[in-house]
Amino acid sequence: MYRALSILVALGLLASVAPAVQAYSRIKDIADIEGVRDNMLTGYGLVVGLNGTGDGLRNAPGTQQSLQAMLERLGVNTRGANISSGNVAAVLVTATLPAFATQGSHIDVTVSAIGDAKNLQGGTLIATPLFAADGNVYAVSQGQIAINGFSAQGQASSVTKGVPTSGRIAAGAIVEREVHFDLASMQSLRLALRNPDFTTARRMSDAINAFLGSPVAVTDDPATVRVTLPHANKGNMISLITDIEQLRVQPDLPAKVVIDEASGIIVMGADVRVSAVAIAQGNLTIRVTEIPQVSQPEPFSEGQTTVTPSTDIQIEEPADRKLTLIRSGVSLQQLVNGLNSLGVGPRDMIAILQAIKAAGALQAEIEVM
Repeated sequence: MYRALSILVALGLLASVAPAVQAYSRIKDIADIEGVRDNMLTGYGLVVGLNGTGDGLRNAPGTQQSLQAMLERLGVNTRGANISSGNVAAVLVTATLPAFATQGSHIDVTVSAIGDAKNLQGGTLIATPLFAADGNVYAVSQGQIAINGFSAQGQASSVTKGVPTSGRIAAGAIVEREVHFDLASMQSLRLALRNPDFTTARRMSDAINAFLGSPVAVTDDPATVRVTLPHANKGNMISLITDIEQLRVQPDLPAKVVIDEASGIIVMGADVRVSAVAIAQGNLTIRVTEIPQVSQPEPFSEGQTTVTPSTDIQIEEPADRKLTLIRSGVSLQQLVNGLNSLGVGPRDMIAILQAIKAAGALQAEIEVM
């Protein structure tokens, strides 16, 4: 196999550039409507019915106090009593309240142990109010917990798969309060781009204006397109949104190379280009091997058994290292084809890209995760 420097030769020999694919996306897939959003809900509750895998009440006084408070609400006085049950666990309940969720609708919830409970399998969440950031209760959750993991333990070993201290309750919460948002009566709306970009925002406003036949869409900034309700659609904002979100535009992406050094993942944008640059690359490998040898004394002698060290050092250095010139304008297609055909590993790719960027020859932004 050629060395990594042969990549540069292959890049120079590739003469043709593959035509860019025009990727068009719907507006609903690249932008959100301002005000139409989810809301995070959180609550504190108790899970009962565990098979001795709950919180140790002596080590979790909060769980004990919550259990006593719940029993008192049910008419059972346990103040001053010694409760040592291991079938109860304190949990944090989280959920997402979708936009326009109505009273009586159901949403999924996630239940996570916050004490020293070992397993929530078989547990039942007692009625738990779920609060939003404004402090109001928007849903109440209760039900049987389903977990994806399990835990088994014996005297000598234990086995754990997944996370048995976290689970879900499908449709486990009932919405009690709605988040009011009168979308139908709005006279204008704002579209928020998920990936802000001047060019994409301009293309989006142009597509909307061309469809409606009037300049009702204005680009406020790279992340926002403001649309005013036309007279022909007066009082029918929902119909206008339905038409707009189906329009297709071509998102414009910056030239960027994203590198995850921990996993060796490299993601390159379609507009990445390399200017003319000369590069030489080679690997020096040094192997040090220790092979201890045991030295035994002669029979019936007064010598001692000793260990004699033995070290073997091997140095490998490629002999075909050369300075190679990359022609200006090498595209992503050429770069990917050259790297893949020569089977270069991700670590060498990362080093080559960072070196080209340091020389100012990589016309793209490098983002290291």
